[in-house]
Amino acid sequence: MSTAGKVIKCKAAVLWEPHKPFTIEDIEVAPPKAHEVRIKMVATGVCRSDDHAVSGSLFTPLPAVLGHEGAGIVESIGEGVTCVKPGDKVIPLFSPQCGKCRICKHPESNLCCQPRNLTAPKGALLDGTSRFSCRGKPIHHFISTSTFSQYTVVDDIAVAKIDAAAPLDKVCLIGCGFSTGYGSAVQVAKVTPGSTCAVFGLGGVGLSVVIGCKTAGAARIIAVDINKDKFAKAKELGATDCINPQDYSKPIQEVLQEMTDGGVDFSFEVIGRLDTMTSALLSCHSACGVSVIVGVPPKAENLSINPMSLLLGRTWKGAIFGGFKSKDAVPKLVADFMAKKFPLEPLITHVLPFEKINEAFDLLRAGKSIRTVLTF
Repeated sequence: MSTAGKVIKCKAAVLWEPHKPFTIEDIEVAPPKAHEVRIKMVATGVCRSDDHAVSGSLFTPLPAVLGHEGAGIVESIGEGVTCVKPGDKVIPLFSPQCGKCRICKHPESNLCCQPRNLTAPKGALLDGTSRFSCRGKPIHHFISTSTFSQYTVVDDIAVAKIDAAAPLDKVCLIGCGFSTGYGSAVQVAKVTPGSTCAVFGLGGVGLSVVIGCKTAGAARIIAVDINKDKFAKAKELGATDCINPQDYSKPIQEVLQEMTDGGVDFSFEVIGRLDTMTSALLSCHSACGVSVIVGVPPKAENLSINPMSLLLGRTWKGAIFGGFKSKDAVPKLVADFMAKKFPLEPLITHVLPFEKINEAFDLLRAGKSIRTVLTF
């Protein structure tokens, strides 16, 4: 029996307040309005940014259905939707692409002007309202996606149709973590063949940077982390050297400068700490180095830097979602994965049923997982 046009009752993980566990609730998901899409979720990854929302360091209105790295199947569409149809496999996009605004038309940028969900989160769809309710109360959306639910509703600028043969429990990582890291290397830094790279932080996104550097032909990829347990996986994915800053008495940027004749060509900060952002910047060569901020920084904190660190020729940059224009890039990235141009399986260390979401966050916080995928 078709559910199109009807309210769907289903399970979702609701975060009622910061610093508390998720609770699995029965929620109602309203049908999509014009230019909206309702998706039956199949798999979702657990990303550090979700944990930042739990801790309050990334503001989002609560209560909310979090989750932003997922894949599913279109259940129904609202009036005027032409980009997908019921039955299509899709990935929701936390960084939408309207295709019409100044930034979408800019050849080098990707942060669509439409939703402003990343800079000023309202916890709603584009029309300012929610499709979720629980116990008679509206529940907020999260950065255009809300994948921690059996069903979600997204705006049609925030969904990409993908290959019908794609394994959703793998390609869900393309919805955030993999693309953010991989794109930071190939799209934002534009790593060159034969170059030297340093990657600070070896979580799922950091390891995806390593994959990107290797794909781009870097000759030397130095992985930096204080957790030595992550070194074997980094080497498996392409790192040539692995170093722990705690093993040295001098600042890590000096160690890297000595290892690489004055500094690396490209450095990446994939942690979200102010001190490592500075170290990553100073570890790239003062005259030609490029340093990319990938990790989400703590809110309301400023970084002070000596302008001479940039004046001699360094470039310092950042990007959301690896600089990729999401609607254009996500189907191509899925096709590249299907063509075995890069791996995703080594990034997935745990697969758990959706109901064990709190266990997945415990693994993340303990540093015991790279990516946990929750299946519905």
